[in-house]
Amino acid sequence: MNLYLQLDLYLYNDNLYLYLYLESGVVPIPSPLEQFEIIPFIPMKIGDLYFSFTNPSLFMLLTLSLVLLLVHFVTKKGGGKSVPNAWQSLVELIYDFVPNLVNEQIGGLSGNVKQQFFPCIFVTFTFLLFCNLQGMIPYSFTVTSHFLITLGLSFSIFIGITIVGFQRNGLHFLSFLLPAGVPLPLAPFLVLLELISYCFRALSLGIRLFANMMAGHSLVKILSGFAWTMLCMNDLLYFIGDLGPLFIVLALTGPELGVAISQAHVSTISICIYLNDATNLHQTCLLFIYN
Repeated sequence: MNLYLQLDLYLYNDNLYLYLYLESGVVPIPSPLEQFEIIPFIPMKIGDLYFSFTNPSLFMLLTLSLVLLLVHFVTKKGGGKSVPNAWQSLVELIYDFVPNLVNEQIGGLSGNVKQQFFPCIFVTFTFLLFCNLQGMIPYSFTVTSHFLITLGLSFSIFIGITIVGFQRNGLHFLSFLLPAGVPLPLAPFLVLLELISYCFRALSLGIRLFANMMAGHSLVKILSGFAWTMLCMNDLLYFIGDLGPLFIVLALTGPELGVAISQAHVSTISICIYLNDATNLHQTCLLFIYN
């Protein structure tokens, strides 16, 4: 069975399909990006604003509902069981993990002040964790694989951290833009660099999560489609050769699950580090010494 060199791309119902011309016929292969397609369930448009209820909205609601139901059933009747089951152990593990992370990454503050950040960080970590894990279920939707969603989340957190910095330090928060001990002639240049670097934190936080989730899911989709195509060739040689891609897909499932968990962890650590930078500024700064 020979594979022709010509590959054709067709767009059907807004889905991109790749057609391979084989000796036995034409075999359509869906695009690996098809799994990230946004489908409007309830179209709503007011002027130029688009408010449609889409599949990302549905799966975000499902994630929030799942988390709330899990916490409700674990903590109902005033608390959990004295001997925790698997679900209670999971909730306790997440609940103990976040305060330890806050205490380790945010320094220079009392325990009570640190715990003021706990609700926001706990909700963010839990939401990202369950969204990433939900995306591992076949025929589900990975919310965090869309840059617009992760960017909106990162920008809102970035704005909140900036507000916290101004609330705790006032205008002295601007000293964060100038490292201590910098010669005065270099101050304008370094302030501009630090300002750009600080603003790009909002982008890096969203891009890191989006890129890792989309890349991993796309790779698994490509290998799965390749394995399924070889399996449907009705040829013993292709059936035997299909075991290689199939085993690779199964082997990649574990690391992809690890990426889903680690990305929620890394994003939460980054948020804690940014909070630490906003609350604990440089002790000395030439910009304010000369003022």
